[in-house]
Amino acid sequence: MIASVFVMLIIIQFIIGLLFAFNVVGRNEFLLGFYDGINRLLDPILRPIRNLMPNTGMVDFSPLVVIILLQIILIVLENIVYAA
Repeated sequence: MIASVFVMLIIIQFIIGLLFAFNVVGRNEFLLGFYDGINRLLDPILRPIRNLMPNTGMVDFSPLVVIILLQIILIVLENIVYAA
């Protein structure tokens, strides 16, 4: 369940970041505060991956990498539990 919440936060952060990057929504105080809070929570996890990946401009692919890695870890842990 924690992994699902984590993935949802990453997706929400990614979508809000895209909306800001492409000027779909204005920068109102609520969205800026919400986006800043999510960034502070996820930045320690996303920053090392951002440093390893090449710069792709306005679109950040590090959330996608984190979600894929998290899914791989969950599959491996699930197989370990079922094997025991």
